[in-house]
Amino acid sequence: MLMSEILMPFLAAFIFAYILEPLKVRLAMAKIPEGLAALVAVFIGIIAATFIILLLLNLLQHEIPQIRQQFPQWIENLKLWLTPKLATFDIELDWKDIQDQATAQITTQLSDNANTVVTKSITTILKSSSSILGFFANSVLALFVLFYLLLDWNHFFGKIGNAIPKKLQATIFPLAIEVDSLLSQYLRGQVLVMLVLSVTYSLGLYLIGVKSAFALGTFTGLVAFIPYVGFMISLCLSLLAALLQFGSGNEILLVLVLFSLGQVLEGFYLTPRLVGERIGLHPVAVLFALMVFGKLFGFLGILLAFPMSAICLVAFRFLKHKYFSSQWYKAN
Repeated sequence: MLMSEILMPFLAAFIFAYILEPLKVRLAMAKIPEGLAALVAVFIGIIAATFIILLLLNLLQHEIPQIRQQFPQWIENLKLWLTPKLATFDIELDWKDIQDQATAQITTQLSDNANTVVTKSITTILKSSSSILGFFANSVLALFVLFYLLLDWNHFFGKIGNAIPKKLQATIFPLAIEVDSLLSQYLRGQVLVMLVLSVTYSLGLYLIGVKSAFALGTFTGLVAFIPYVGFMISLCLSLLAALLQFGSGNEILLVLVLFSLGQVLEGFYLTPRLVGERIGLHPVAVLFALMVFGKLFGFLGILLAFPMSAICLVAFRFLKHKYFSSQWYKAN
């Protein structure tokens, strides 16, 4: 855990530098000095991140009071749907007690006061670091590292390239170019995929009639970067919301159809066009990478899981090619 806390600001800075570096290059091509171009790119990144956070907080403020108001009706719908099925096994539940306890719990956890929701969210984030001072220190450090990475990006990687022995450069440089191409497709294209999926699922759930459609749709799009796991969590949440709102009915089937079509859209059009063809990682390998990197680096590790496993696959392909083309393998 200590190592992950130390590496977190540097990893975050590197990821954002990689995403923002093309913007800095475009600014520099417009005759803006390198230092100013890097600074402007950092500010644009801060503005974009702040906008996303404020959008999520605004969404949270709007949806939580609605959830609290709709919760008793959800319990009633669950009762109407579940009671006949439990009666088959001669099981009876005290629904009034269940509703009272569940409503009390929801009332405790969710507040109508939007400011309270925001305060609790911020407090939770701050408590996840060792201290408030440490949180802000890591944030400042990440911004500092981000600026200098953007400023010296070409110089930094040029120095690394020059340090590689001449006889290895012909091997390593093509691999580095392949990794860069793969990561650029993934990191930059995935943002567009998330945006399109957020709009698609939000609109689809709204047309079905699911309340909190915008919240669920936006969440589904934002967690699309987590392979398989993000989709399953979003599907379960949407099915639960539809079940509690409508009980058993066609709406449940429509939600399943929507998410099936969403997967087809992502897998056969969005990902190939916007991210590039998947490189062929097996689902088990992706899930293993999610668990390993998530354990080592927390939430940032989940973000890194697919890119890092893709890099490992590039290295594995290279070693596999070298092995099968080696004299040792071909020898009788």
